[in-house]
Amino acid sequence: MTLPNDPVMLYSFINLKLRDYYSDLDALCEDMDINKEQLVEKLASAGFTYDKDHNCFV
Repeated sequence: MTLPNDPVMLYSFINLKLRDYYSDLDALCEDMDINKEQLVEKLASAGFTYDKDHNCFV
């Protein structure tokens, strides 16, 4: 599966997956074979950070 390239679309896609399918970001990245550091950096460049307590990017 190809991830959305646009940071806002990526934000929406990842949060949907976290909300509906994964208990945390590590589980999502492992299952979807995503480089966690690259994902976090890309979303951070658009102003989003991962909130571990709520299991979503904000």
